[in-house]
Amino acid sequence: MGAKEFDYYLFIDYSEAYLGYLIIEGKRLNEFLPKISKFSHYRELKHKKAYINSINKIVDNYNICSNFCKLKIRKNEATPEIYSDILDFLKKNSNSSVFVCVDNKQFINFKKLVNIFDGNNIKVIKESELREYTAEYKLSLVLDTLLNLTRLKNAKF
Repeated sequence: MGAKEFDYYLFIDYSEAYLGYLIIEGKRLNEFLPKISKFSHYRELKHKKAYINSINKIVDNYNICSNFCKLKIRKNEATPEIYSDILDFLKKNSNSSVFVCVDNKQFINFKKLVNIFDGNNIKVIKESELREYTAEYKLSLVLDTLLNLTRLKNAKF
């Protein structure tokens, strides 16, 4: 799972009532990774409120979301929209190598979906299989954090 192996990196994750995905080009990883060094797993933190405030500033200051080819976060009801976007992206980039990390609960179904249209250039793994401190692991933390930011922002209203 080296950072330079794939043309695109795609991450799909859930956070309570939200589903999201992000896609980043492999060639942009080296410039992006230093910007996300402070990201962490929300559940493991003791000072969640301080972390959220700090990460919100990092997301804004570094304009984190502009680094992705695609980023979408929606309520779980929009699952078909999310998956159709992802499949459309995979179809348009069928000649590119794509690394896909999927939430453990959706792994089997997503793997079947990818195999429908010849996923030879697509490597699909479970989120739990990511090795800590790798580029892929850090990118999964970004999506996880963005989902939590969205969930917490919408919970205030």
